[in-house]
Amino acid sequence: MAEAADSSHVSRESLVLWYDAPASDWEREALPVGGGALGAMVFGTLASERLQLNEKTLWTGGPGSVQGYNHGNWTAPRPGAIEDVQERIDAETKVDPDSVTARLGQSRIGYGAHQTLGDLHLDQPGAPMDTPTDYRRALDLRDAVATVTYTHQQGCQSREFFVSHPDEVLVGRLTGGITLTLRYTSPRTDFTTTATDDRIRVRGELADNGLKFEAQIRVHQEGGALTANADGTLTVTDADSVWFVVAAGTDYADTYPDYRGDDPHRAVTNTVDEAFRKGYRKLRSRHVRDHRELFERVTLDIRAETPDVPTNELLANYTGGTTPADRALEALYFQYGRYLLIASSRPGSLPANLQGVWNHSTTPPWSADYHVNINLQMNYWPAEAANLAETTAPYDRFVEALRAPGRRTAKEMFGSRGWVVHNETNPYGFTGVHDWATAFWFPEAAAWVTQQLYEHYRFGGSTAYLRSTAYPVMKEAAEFWLDNLRTDPRDGTLVVTPSYSPEHGDFTAGAAMSQQIVHDLFINTLEAARILGDDPAFRERLATALDTLDPGLRIGSWGQLQEWKADLDDPNDDHRHVSHLFALHPGRQIEPGSKWAEAAKVSLTARGDGGTGWSKAWKINFWARLRDGDHAHKMLGEQLKSSTLPNLWDTHPPFQIDGNFGATAGVVEMLLQSQHDVIEILPALPAAWSDGSVRGLRARGGATVDIDWTDGKATRIALTASRTRQLTVRSDLLRGKDATFKAVAGRRYVWGAGG
Repeated sequence: MAEAADSSHVSRESLVLWYDAPASDWEREALPVGGGALGAMVFGTLASERLQLNEKTLWTGGPGSVQGYNHGNWTAPRPGAIEDVQERIDAETKVDPDSVTARLGQSRIGYGAHQTLGDLHLDQPGAPMDTPTDYRRALDLRDAVATVTYTHQQGCQSREFFVSHPDEVLVGRLTGGITLTLRYTSPRTDFTTTATDDRIRVRGELADNGLKFEAQIRVHQEGGALTANADGTLTVTDADSVWFVVAAGTDYADTYPDYRGDDPHRAVTNTVDEAFRKGYRKLRSRHVRDHRELFERVTLDIRAETPDVPTNELLANYTGGTTPADRALEALYFQYGRYLLIASSRPGSLPANLQGVWNHSTTPPWSADYHVNINLQMNYWPAEAANLAETTAPYDRFVEALRAPGRRTAKEMFGSRGWVVHNETNPYGFTGVHDWATAFWFPEAAAWVTQQLYEHYRFGGSTAYLRSTAYPVMKEAAEFWLDNLRTDPRDGTLVVTPSYSPEHGDFTAGAAMSQQIVHDLFINTLEAARILGDDPAFRERLATALDTLDPGLRIGSWGQLQEWKADLDDPNDDHRHVSHLFALHPGRQIEPGSKWAEAAKVSLTARGDGGTGWSKAWKINFWARLRDGDHAHKMLGEQLKSSTLPNLWDTHPPFQIDGNFGATAGVVEMLLQSQHDVIEILPALPAAWSDGSVRGLRARGGATVDIDWTDGKATRIALTASRTRQLTVRSDLLRGKDATFKAVAGRRYVWGAGG
């Protein structure tokens, strides 16, 4: 077992977001807590604390929608439609998106959107009118507890809120002489609220699809009185303190084709009652222990000194320079990404969506859905390397649940084996198409989403997981492409056609990203098939196709890595998508120092340092893979300066959580890389981080790595192996720069000071 991370390397204060005023804006200021399926946003308002609630499966659309639902599959057969587009591309080289959409797209119906569960208000009639001078609203990342404290009428007022994954409840506690009323509100009218004894029950069905949902709140007061009111509220009077639990659920199930399970009433009741019996202290200690077991695995010390200013001021004062305060924000932002992943992706529910688990709207941007042309994948980039592998379980289950509807789409639209999903999807197996011309066609998405499953194997090494979970999904995605690749009449290579490079340009054959994704899938699947000893005939077919596959790597007229097979790139194009660099990151087709890496650098430089939040996050990773730590750090700075909100959420705009996760992954890439089966120490360390240490990062091959460095050079490396196998470590600290050895599971290997 890897030894525990040494939390003394980071001060506790550097792991706290705090503010000196209540939040007035959900997106910019409220603070997120979550336990995977259940989430809440804490406002810290005085007279009426607002807790905005979410349950991740509360979705409109899907089977039963009043609009109807077809999974995005064509509503009538279109024989020869794809072939017609392919032949036109062969004849004309490129075809405009509107023409392709007219032939292959259709209006989307019944897609739905994630829904806010509503708001729990804690009305305190005696609260101060103005914000007290000692007011503090905070989120402790180490404990995953949001707090509000202030003094009123010579007494200390304190609130704590957290969402416990082990007990599946939101928990709140208020102390300091409490009179308050708890009431539930929602922007919808599809529910009833009743209050009995110490319990509020919210019960409803979404008007669009009849999805049943229920939430329950149980309240305990110490001293004073508790009254259930006819309007569905509870009132606590003159209590010394009060605490409560909230549980919620729906009758959603991730089972095709109905997507319905049991009525949530019994499960929600049992969850609330079991949590209530445990009591506040036990709930809190179980929650903190569970969260810390994940969060404390990794610490980062980049010589930060956190000034005594609110986090919004820390962000506003950030320059991207060399001050200890700048380092403090960067370290906090890195750990915030890890916190958000723990809070929004735990076993037992859906994976983190475009907003994690937090959404205050009935019509959120992009439905708060699962875009699979990068966004869902980016959410999980930090999971393995930042030592949070357990958070990927919902992702695995979600991808597995896409196979059944994806098979139908593959058969009906493409006439092929395998499974497919296009540009975006929802919890109801939407695997077909819509008609937004520049973002409707992306069958490579299924191949891309399998990459994380194979990465989980590469980091952890479980052949049981590979055999039962990852490989069946990968193999079936590969079978789809074995059936759907087409011989390019220009040079006889196998290409994806029609292909479209997100989210601009024309439809062509063999766009770079399309080819690189399929290449990545084939390499991964062939490796897995050989490890498992799968069908030799399948392996031979896959290897033959790989030999003939256009690799998607070409250098164009101005030295760039081409985005399309033809040299169509415009050096003045600064589009936020840099899709044709997939082979550099998150793929592993391009190695540093190669001609392809140099061409990728030309393309990346031409695209510039702008873009939306998630785009800047991707560029951190690109520059780190190019071994340019200073430019990677510059992109981190650009994201913090212009794409980060006061509560440190990433903004597209609007808020989109993938940028947080992408940036956290990018910080890891600066410090440790292993995509080419060599554990590379400090491959892209920026000059601004000349001295520091990191504990608990994970490398492919089954290793946990600690690093200390001074003046930009590693001074100590400690590696703990979780598998028995040969490993290679690369660092200037080592004699000859490389050390190749047989690591034994459970043993710790140290180089440098103390080694």
